[in-house]
Amino acid sequence: MARVYVSAVIDAPVGEVWDKARDFNGHHAWHPIIADSHIEDGLRSDTVGCVRNFGLTPGGRLREQLVSFSDRERSYTYTILESPLPLTDYVATFRLTEVTEGNRTFGEWWADFDCRPEDLPTLREQVGRNTFAAGFRALADLCGGGVRAPAPTPAPP
Repeated sequence: MARVYVSAVIDAPVGEVWDKARDFNGHHAWHPIIADSHIEDGLRSDTVGCVRNFGLTPGGRLREQLVSFSDRERSYTYTILESPLPLTDYVATFRLTEVTEGNRTFGEWWADFDCRPEDLPTLREQVGRNTFAAGFRALADLCGGGVRAPAPTPAPP
């Protein structure tokens, strides 16, 4: 099992960042690699079990299912149902925490998945840098703040 973990400090209040990120179907409004997105079967985007179906700007479609959601903890967990990426058993968690000093947000995004060993370097780049780190930068830009994000690592949260 592989793990990709990315954290970031966003120079914006946690409530403002969560307002943008909490919509499980809203990532097309802020993430640069999401072309379009919709929730299947007309469910609300915060309904555990809902499935988002979305296209990527480079091409390809994914289907992901919301596994858990918490406004109190400002987090959600989801799993990939269908993907053009060569991975299986993908489960990811997105979580935001308030940083009281400076009224900032600490964000964490990590995923565990299985893949062939030869695919791991490419998947770490795609998931860690192109999805998680790029998403934090986009959220920071949307909220009018800067971001400090280290490179993705395989370390656990």
